[in-house]
Amino acid sequence: MAVAVREINGVELEQLIAEGKVLADFYSKVCGPCKMLSFVLNDVAKNVDNVEIVKLDFDENKETVEKYGVVGYPTLILFNNGQEVERLKGLQQKPIIQRMIER
Repeated sequence: MAVAVREINGVELEQLIAEGKVLADFYSKVCGPCKMLSFVLNDVAKNVDNVEIVKLDFDENKETVEKYGVVGYPTLILFNNGQEVERLKGLQQKPIIQRMIER
């Protein structure tokens, strides 16, 4: 079963990561690689069901960006039960993201 990629804010992220596995995409609306990554994440979402995939606007979630030490975009952070498991910076390809989620 597929999951849907959805946009959330920092408060929602804190609630989600406490409950299970979450892949958070920190992005900017003006970033070319971020836009390309959105297409990749939508494709990844079609093939996974054990993770929530969410997007957080870098500029609208400054507190959360600072809390997790995100210094550039796009940045993907995989959380599992409230803990950061892995982090990828920059545009990533589908196989790399899927391997990250499956670990």
